Amino acid sequence: MDVLVVDVGGSHVKALATGQETSRRFDSGPRLRPDTMISRLLALASGWSFDAVSVGIPAPVHDGRVVADPVNLGKGWVGFDFAGAFGRPTRVVNDAAMQALGSYDGGGKMLFLGLGTGLGSALVANGLVQPMELGHLPYRKATFEDYVGEAALERRGKKRWRKDVVDVVAALSAALEPDYVVLGGGNADKLAELPDGVRLGDNDNAFAGGFRVWDDDAPVRIP
Repeated sequence: MDVLVVDVGGSHVKALATGQETSRRFDSGPRLRPDTMISRLLALASGWSFDAVSVGIPAPVHDGRVVADPVNLGKGWVGFDFAGAFGRPTRVVNDAAMQALGSYDGGGKMLFLGLGTGLGSALVANGLVQPMELGHLPYRKATFEDYVGEAALERRGKKRWRKDVVDVVAALSAALEPDYVVLGGGNADKLAELPDGVRLGDNDNAFAGGFRVWDDDAPVRIP
């Protein structure tokens, strides 16, 4: 089965289909609505053949449906009929969970943290990927996301941002006790060095996770 994987982020929407070597993208942002995203995406994927779709959304997703609009995108995502819009079987998952699914290669309990526009998070344990919303939890004078998201990088500078990332990883690791941490997202490569027990992920892992969503033999799955 050929699958179209769609990774929706606060800055870009990226797509890759089975058999293709190069992904395609367009800008997203705080005004992007799902209907607009679908129309632009279908134009972007012109010439690609696919039987099913995986969509990663930066928002809480329950039973394949978005239950809260993404913080960094427009309105209209809650309850949107993606399968109807694509005209193909579609599985919608949290974007951090999709990246975690593609990043996991064994080794026990894994905490995934996505350093992008915001802070994505997911925990992999006992064969399951559990999406989380850790970025919005209170931290210091604001939230975790307010210290390690893209706005914080621009506002506080790279040196302070790097220190905050290390502190946030330590705090969340102490609470969740993972065997290791994977840092993904568009800003992960801006870290000068990684703490012990932390690995750098690859943004293409989101696509790997999207393909795994339809793979019944994948080593872990999203419930």
